[in-house]
Amino acid sequence: MERFPRDNAYNRREVLKGGALAGVGAAALSEGFAAEPLKSVRVGFVGTGGRGTELLRNLLRLEGVRIVALCDINEANLARAQDLVQKAGQPRPPGYSKSDTDWQRLCDRDDLDLVVNATPWQWHAPISVAAMKAGKHAATEVPAAQTVEQCWELVETSEKTGRHCALLENDCYYREVLMILNMLRDGLLGEPLYAEAGYMHDIRAVKFNTVPNGEPWRLEHAVSRNGNLYPTHPLGPLSWWFGINRGDSFSYLVSMSSKARSLQEFAAKTFGPEDRRSKTQYKLGDVNVTLIHTEQGRTVTLYHDTNTPRPKEHLVRIQGSKGVYNSMMERIFVDGRSSAASKLREGWRATHEWEDPAEYRKQYDHKLWREQEANARNAGHGGVDYLELYRLIKNLREGKPLDIDVYDAAAWSVIVPLTESSVAGRSKPVDIPDFTRGKWKTRAPIDPDAIG
Repeated sequence: MERFPRDNAYNRREVLKGGALAGVGAAALSEGFAAEPLKSVRVGFVGTGGRGTELLRNLLRLEGVRIVALCDINEANLARAQDLVQKAGQPRPPGYSKSDTDWQRLCDRDDLDLVVNATPWQWHAPISVAAMKAGKHAATEVPAAQTVEQCWELVETSEKTGRHCALLENDCYYREVLMILNMLRDGLLGEPLYAEAGYMHDIRAVKFNTVPNGEPWRLEHAVSRNGNLYPTHPLGPLSWWFGINRGDSFSYLVSMSSKARSLQEFAAKTFGPEDRRSKTQYKLGDVNVTLIHTEQGRTVTLYHDTNTPRPKEHLVRIQGSKGVYNSMMERIFVDGRSSAASKLREGWRATHEWEDPAEYRKQYDHKLWREQEANARNAGHGGVDYLELYRLIKNLREGKPLDIDVYDAAAWSVIVPLTESSVAGRSKPVDIPDFTRGKWKTRAPIDPDAIG
């Protein structure tokens, strides 16, 4: 088994820390760090393409947010973003577009509280680190990092500076995810034992840039990498349910990928068989499956498929000791309560039957959705784009711990390089670092009532 040390990781990195940590310190941060409250949040925004523009529109709807500066090397995108800010009634913010790293000048401004980052993947960790070192909180699109060392750098920088590094993982705020969190809190499904989920979304046209707001940089990763390159959408909700970093911790994983075929076939059909894109050998397997084992003996199955022709599947299934919920079927089974319970008395041959969860929703629908549904209605991804930013800004303004902190950002993002390592090693087991350095044993679990 490849070793990414869990127990001695802290000692190995003590040399890098150079003594006592500034700000709150590592111990306090890992227990649940709350920075000083902010009357208003002054935001510097990096990356104003398609995804960045969606986030910017939602930020401009939130009370107590000022967009102070914008950065993008695409000057047309930058100007569009400046127009949006001005139309929202705020002063036209200055733009930074001199080079690929002009975000550093933005981070160095002395009138920012938060730097939001919606750039291509390779810039996520460098921008977040630069922001925190400059005394700002950071919020980054997913995944937060591309290497194990970058994940550690995010954690260590946050601990040293006392600045937050938030992961903008919107899937945690889906209505069903928060409903299940309420169910688990009340013990309806018993102890969580197993969950499966996946990012299964045909984005071939996005990769090949044949649609508006394409992201051709994603294709570069498909050429040279093989693993689960986008795990946090399914992993975030499962981590909340299992109490990862808060009562449990990822232990190790194994990963394997199918052969790569679909990108070449799409290119040949779209551009012709002689086009260089049709002749490129893509390394990313069309379907990746990863198994994760936790310290408390729970298991997770993750799927990744962004290459094959398919409808988008929002797969979420959780099995507890007393019941199971399946989002694709929109069905629930609770031992002793579901319609089949009475049939169990007839003998072991009785068939268990699924229930419509409508009645359970009346009791377990989360207050965040009941209170914010109208505001979230027109936001992207069914409203969760609004809710993730609403919660981030609210916690910063109130000086409360974040729903998704730097330890989550690191633990969910490190799956990317570890799956690559496992796939390359014929699905060898690979240990997952414990970024809390054992604090997961004493940290309080996510409180559904605190998310509101």
